[in-house]
Amino acid sequence: MDLKPSFLGIALRSLLAIDLWLSKKLGVCAGESSSWGSMRPLMKLLEISGHGIPWLLGTLYCLARSDSWAGREVLMNLLFALLLDLLLVALLKGLVRRRRPAHNQMDMFVTLSVDKYSFPSGHATRAALVSRFILNHLVLAIPLRVLVVLWAFIVGFSRVMLGRHNVTDVAFGFFLGYTQYSIVDYCWLSPHSAPVLFVLWNQ
Repeated sequence: MDLKPSFLGIALRSLLAIDLWLSKKLGVCAGESSSWGSMRPLMKLLEISGHGIPWLLGTLYCLARSDSWAGREVLMNLLFALLLDLLLVALLKGLVRRRRPAHNQMDMFVTLSVDKYSFPSGHATRAALVSRFILNHLVLAIPLRVLVVLWAFIVGFSRVMLGRHNVTDVAFGFFLGYTQYSIVDYCWLSPHSAPVLFVLWNQ
């Protein structure tokens, strides 16, 4: 038995306790009987807007319909980014194996086995990744750019409000998603760097 716990151990346990307490306090839409239970349909709509399957299917559809090389290049890299996100989030969830909050009521329209784990929030990573991708590759007016950023933050915050995740799951998810875009940008796929991919796709 450790009778003299380290300062780091005490600090980490204290932060974990604060995280769990704050997450439960903010889980105002976690159930129908919660204080903001009537807002659950709106929160679940936001949940769907950040889900991986609609983004993957939408990207594949747009890629199939695109008739320009520039558009295909951007969409190919968005697809790469989404697949990278799914892989890294699944890997981290499997390694950390943090359970979802006790007050969580998982009723999403589709879930995978890895989704019983909480850290990090895949919706938060995807929202940060996609918003940064959009801001860097679409020419948008300032009000639309602000809306994109707001969407990302609201999607992340809705995960805590629904009781799906703890605050630190979402915070780390934002950090991971932001970092993932840097990886995608560094490994950017183009007809010059990955000619085989583009030739195969055009056949």
